[in-house]
Amino acid sequence: MRLDRYLSAQGCGSRSEVRDRIRAGEVLLDGKSCRDPAADMTGHTVTLRGQEVKDRGVFCLMMNKPDGVLTAARDERCPTVMDLLPEKLRRMKCMPVGRLDKDTTGLLLFTNDGQLAHRLIAPKRHVEKVYLARTGHTPTADEIAVFSSGVDLGDFVALPARLSAAGECAARIAVCEGKFHQVKRMMAAVGNEVIELKRIAFGPIALDESLAPGAFRFLDDGELAALREAAGRSEE
Repeated sequence: MRLDRYLSAQGCGSRSEVRDRIRAGEVLLDGKSCRDPAADMTGHTVTLRGQEVKDRGVFCLMMNKPDGVLTAARDERCPTVMDLLPEKLRRMKCMPVGRLDKDTTGLLLFTNDGQLAHRLIAPKRHVEKVYLARTGHTPTADEIAVFSSGVDLGDFVALPARLSAAGECAARIAVCEGKFHQVKRMMAAVGNEVIELKRIAFGPIALDESLAPGAFRFLDDGELAALREAAGRSEE
């Protein structure tokens, strides 16, 4: 692969930007200066400004989404989750998997694998998303039963979901869909109210509670493999 194409693919800048850096002598191949943007980097160690540039290939990361931030690529009025990522990752086409409402916090996944993202949010894959909610009242047995059979929201009937009490005026909700305001609408449909909502798990991945709001980390190889298996991509 051409050196300039490789560096651009790893989020080190646009093709023109990385060419300028190569020509300025900021790039080394196996410790030796290389000023040729067309040089073949295959099999070589690439260093930019003293830092090795490794090929991440397909990757996923988790963010602890804070309150008041939109799950969107850009917005002129409100901060977005993309604003919380470094420019390098944005250049690598790292995008959120599904969405969380502006006032919903917790686990939000990102990946540069569009097919993996699509499979993770497809209802037919039944990849559960688990939430903790502060509610108007503790879920009742009747509410739990309605969730298990599917809540009629008027415009559609939600797939069966799991609802359980998680303390006084608190609930744990697991759904395999992710339509607009779905969890809040489901709770409202059974006569309850969501006051606060936090996602704590997405399939096999649990929120790393050591992450401060707005912070993120890459999934390790084991977590990525488990996520791919949950999405059915391990079958390919």
